[in-house]
Amino acid sequence: MLHRVFKAFHYRDFRLMWIGACTSSIGTWMQNLAQSWLVLSLSNSPFLLGLDAFLGGIPIFLFSLVGGVIADRMDRRKVLLGSQYVQMSCAFLLTLLISLHVVRVWHILCMSFVTGLAQAFGGPAYQALIPTLVNKEDMPNAIALQTIQFNVARVIGPALGGIALTQLGEKWCFGLNGLSFLAPIISLTIVQPSFQPQKTAESIFSAMKQGFHYVRKQGAMEALMVLAFCMTALGIPVLTFLPVVAKKVFQGGPFVFTLFLSASGVGSILGALTVAAFSNLRHKGRAALLMLVCLGGTITGFALSRTLWLSCLMLFFSGAAILAVFALVNSLVQIITTNEMRGRVMSVYNFAFRGGMPMGNLLAGRLVDQFTVTPVLAVNGFLLMLVGVYFLTVHRRVAAL
Repeated sequence: MLHRVFKAFHYRDFRLMWIGACTSSIGTWMQNLAQSWLVLSLSNSPFLLGLDAFLGGIPIFLFSLVGGVIADRMDRRKVLLGSQYVQMSCAFLLTLLISLHVVRVWHILCMSFVTGLAQAFGGPAYQALIPTLVNKEDMPNAIALQTIQFNVARVIGPALGGIALTQLGEKWCFGLNGLSFLAPIISLTIVQPSFQPQKTAESIFSAMKQGFHYVRKQGAMEALMVLAFCMTALGIPVLTFLPVVAKKVFQGGPFVFTLFLSASGVGSILGALTVAAFSNLRHKGRAALLMLVCLGGTITGFALSRTLWLSCLMLFFSGAAILAVFALVNSLVQIITTNEMRGRVMSVYNFAFRGGMPMGNLLAGRLVDQFTVTPVLAVNGFLLMLVGVYFLTVHRRVAAL
């Protein structure tokens, strides 16, 4: 079983990239925990918490299509290195501002936007680079292992962040995040991807149009993009507003918030391990839709729960479901796409997947300000169930994959 789960680790370059990405993700989750708590402590505003998440995600929505074209035209390693340097600089700048006791909410909002801008170009390059490090038959396993590293970080990062936040203060979470970017920078100087960009005189706008045209002619690809958008727009706010639930529903502090994040992260690792073990599963589309229905149900259950252990259990299963959906949809998109179009197609996927985050977070933040957090999350979960049932019973192109 373990051999099947970790097949892609036989490739040295993939292994190096995995370790580097896992290290930086741990640092990022440490900062995310401290940043969410800091914004809420400075402002006491759920709307500003949602705005921070919006500003971190909206550059990806706006610029990832351009980033995808660049990923097909430039050395993907260099694009990724530039992205890592920018994110590292933002983390160290916030560390300095916190150390000098001059940090304001607008500083955090600005750095979130700049970090999101770096990710808009780094994300398509990373997603297009990884499949070139393994053979095609091992691509689903590599994608599943990507999700595992992200969610290993979701468990370890908040746990370490919670310790650093309560024992040392916010600046250590930001500073350690800055240091964590050294790992992917070192990995990127070692790996040797097989992809070489082709020279072309075609304009960026024309190349972007090609990406959209490719998506439209691939049958179920459009539906996969819609699913990616709905999954993040309706599913991610449950993570964004965990500090609000911890503070206002359970009257807790950083410990309850960290417990919630860790429960979700452990569930996500289980979901990703399951997908990695069964990477050659038939009917991936149907499995993804069933997991989407489960995701909606567990989010609604979390929103309605008033018991700490039950809430953690709901977050555990929702974490497993969302990562199963993500890994399955991502692998379907990668398998359908040719290597020459991969950067552009993955930028369209990022446009949908990451674009849903700021839209969903901003809308949810406004609604939480108007009402309370629990009914907003409950409605999101119910809508996710409806989306899953619709694609299972009416629009069946994804279910047929």
